[in-house]
Amino acid sequence: MDNNKLLNELLHSFEESFKKGLLSFWIFLSLKNDKKYVDEIKLFIENNTKNAMTCELQSLYRNLRKYKHLGIVDYEMGQGNKGPDRKYYFLTKFGQEFFDKFVKRNILLFQNPDILDLIKKE
Repeated sequence: MDNNKLLNELLHSFEESFKKGLLSFWIFLSLKNDKKYVDEIKLFIENNTKNAMTCELQSLYRNLRKYKHLGIVDYEMGQGNKGPDRKYYFLTKFGQEFFDKFVKRNILLFQNPDILDLIKKE
């Protein structure tokens, strides 16, 4: 197998695993400041990642059910544009605390100048 093909296959495999792990982060970030229904969460993720992250609605629903069970998110029913009411999801107080601690421990470290230098080195 040539190196370019191997490189592309490895990148694809790694990126798929990486994106699955990031989905939770993007869901929480989408709910950080306001309530959203599932289609809005999906659009938030796709728009803010410039479509580098896409997600199936079923994956979002599955994750939201899990996070509701854990007390990280909750929802309230609200009027839809046309048709039935929608579930508008939001971070609970516990969810906000959880997300803030997660960001401090795992995301903000990438703002460390030493880490940025390592990433930028060629």
